[in-house]
Amino acid sequence: MTATDAHFQGDIPAIYEQFLVPILFEGYASDLAARVASCHPECVLEVAAGSGVLTRAMAARLAPEVQIVATDLNQAMLDIAAKKGVGRQVEWKQADALELPFESASFDVVTCQFGVMFFLDKQRGYGQILRVLKPGGTFLFNTWASLAENEIARTVSEAIVAAFPDDPTRFLERTPHGYYERETIETDLRHAGFRKVTIETIDMAAHAPSPRDVAIAFCRGTPLKMEIAARAADDEKAVQAVAAAFEQRFGSGRIQGNLRAHVVIAEVR
Repeated sequence: MTATDAHFQGDIPAIYEQFLVPILFEGYASDLAARVASCHPECVLEVAAGSGVLTRAMAARLAPEVQIVATDLNQAMLDIAAKKGVGRQVEWKQADALELPFESASFDVVTCQFGVMFFLDKQRGYGQILRVLKPGGTFLFNTWASLAENEIARTVSEAIVAAFPDDPTRFLERTPHGYYERETIETDLRHAGFRKVTIETIDMAAHAPSPRDVAIAFCRGTPLKMEIAARAADDEKAVQAVAAAFEQRFGSGRIQGNLRAHVVIAEVR
């Protein structure tokens, strides 16, 4: 990945929350929140919280006395999350997952929804997470399976590559869907110091009101926007190309496509 792959700035966070969250993330957030609740934590740290979809799911699941601290590298994403609200007290804090500003052994659970792929140094990030976990604590996260196994993102990627054949962008393949090999994930976690690692693959369905909604979600609500901007003065060409690809594959009405992700449970022993 590149350093800019994790930059969710400008109008990206608002579009991400409005369009991409309901298409991709709500089902997996509910699943991950239930797993966090099953750990019966007293204090939870969320890294790479984004616009707060998992935070909201945890707030609904966890007892009111459970402390939730939600962090993200991008303050603009946290601003969207805080503005939307979660219906209870949450501490929002801008923080780099590679330099967590918390004391060691502070949290029962650390969780991350589709964020570890954006860590520039995964070993360092996992080491920081291990450091802030209490003895017996748990790190729960998910990461997308390969692009080939995710129909929605694959369709977007193919359409963007076709739209810019002389200089194709590979953002989706490189980063969101670039960290999917189960053996690599487990090896990285064990090298960081986690002693027990369990990986489960979960299939869900993506839903979108129209082909154009999907196109706007990806082309304007992710760092793909910046790669498109480097290739075209106006991103409407890309939006139309992606929308046309979805209409050809799924029709002009509501979209439904398969999603596949890995849920990872890494325990401190």
